[in-house]
Amino acid sequence: MKKAIAAVSAAAIGAIGGVLAVRTLRFKPKAQSAPAPDAVHVDGQKAIDDLAEMLRCKTVSNPDNSLEDAAEFDRFRALLRERFPAVHEKCSLEHVGRCGLLYYWKGENDGAPTVLMAHYDVVPADEATWTKPPFGGVIGDGILYGRGALDTKITLCACLEAAEQLIKSGFTPKNDIYFAFSGEEEIAGPSASDIVDVLSSRGVCPALVLDEGGAVVQGVFPGVKQPCALIGTSEKGQMQLYLEMASRGGHASSPPAHTIAGELAKAVTRIESHPFPYTLTPPAAEMLDTLGRHSIWPVRLIMANLWLFSPLLGLATRLMGGELNALVRTTCAVTQMSGSPANNVMPPEASVGLNLRIICGESVESAEARIHRIIKNKNIRLRRGPSSEPSPYSETGEAEGWQRLCSAVRSTWPEAIVSPYLMLAASDSRHYGRISRNVYRFCPIEMSNEERAGIHGNDEHIPTYKIAKCAEFYLRLISSC
Repeated sequence: MKKAIAAVSAAAIGAIGGVLAVRTLRFKPKAQSAPAPDAVHVDGQKAIDDLAEMLRCKTVSNPDNSLEDAAEFDRFRALLRERFPAVHEKCSLEHVGRCGLLYYWKGENDGAPTVLMAHYDVVPADEATWTKPPFGGVIGDGILYGRGALDTKITLCACLEAAEQLIKSGFTPKNDIYFAFSGEEEIAGPSASDIVDVLSSRGVCPALVLDEGGAVVQGVFPGVKQPCALIGTSEKGQMQLYLEMASRGGHASSPPAHTIAGELAKAVTRIESHPFPYTLTPPAAEMLDTLGRHSIWPVRLIMANLWLFSPLLGLATRLMGGELNALVRTTCAVTQMSGSPANNVMPPEASVGLNLRIICGESVESAEARIHRIIKNKNIRLRRGPSSEPSPYSETGEAEGWQRLCSAVRSTWPEAIVSPYLMLAASDSRHYGRISRNVYRFCPIEMSNEERAGIHGNDEHIPTYKIAKCAEFYLRLISSC
């Protein structure tokens, strides 16, 4: 009997091994049509000069609008009119909300339009920690330095460079094009939502909305050597959540058995010990399927057989943390802690700030409820700060907007693997899910790890040759609209 069981077990294992091997061997890159060769050209020096001037405008947004330098924002808007006269002559410009700019370029037909987005506000920069002035627009050794060089004055500049050149050549798009620019994205201001309200009231349903998001990057997926053009087809929700406790305070020489700071620390430990569950959303599944086919054999084996290895992937991402982990679950980061202002005084109040990034399929409400269950302390109050729900999934496959976007990417970076992905950060594009199923998040730049670190960090910069290439991408994309 034992021999029979062993034989059956060996046969079963062999059969499963055979199935795994066959599925892995068939798990090859999907055939993609090569883009037709095209020779587009932009005035690279003009694009560099224009972007440098934009970076010299100190358009730092602030939740307290009275602390902003309104003159710098006015200066930036005047600069657009000066640098792109053909755009301002051909396209109507509507000021929406506090600082939204909505350009309208009338097309030949009345098909579904395109919306190209960017924001022109930036986060603060501490000049003492930069090697170049953050608002100097300094160029050195082929690199342009400045706050907003990547986030996102580059895309605003590049799409207008392309439009200016096309308008001067006599080009008219097939369908309408909108340029939608916000001046308060970094503070989650309402300008982008206000613009969507305007478009919605006019019955506008875009075939393509493009905002910041992924980029052309390398080394982001195990075993894949080629550059990857990652296009966000959804983005996670977010929530600021505060754990708060109160006490009678008092002198630290006679503390209670459990202080409120200690109770909160225990809650934090429980939260970090109980991560949110593994969830493979459609954007993440498409990314694993697309990039996994280009990877090395062990990774292909896992990705080709997630029906078996999905629990292993969930455990591995949990242990590794980082971007792959954030791709497959709601994350909760402890970012703030406050208590007594003096070392020898018991705090009358203490709090912990959490930043949650909520996976698609969950909600702000369900994420907060889970935190409440995990901490198991009825004396801790939960206070919700600003929040937003996860975005709807955008269409891929044969969707018109997706196809046009992928074609422009492949024509600009023929060696890149184009893949959907789930965007981990928040963007203004989340508002457009109300009017379109074709909202994509992609910054058309090759971005190194060092350059990515400069976004919201020190010495934000962009190599000057990438500025012209970004404009070339928009030339191709707009020409297809």
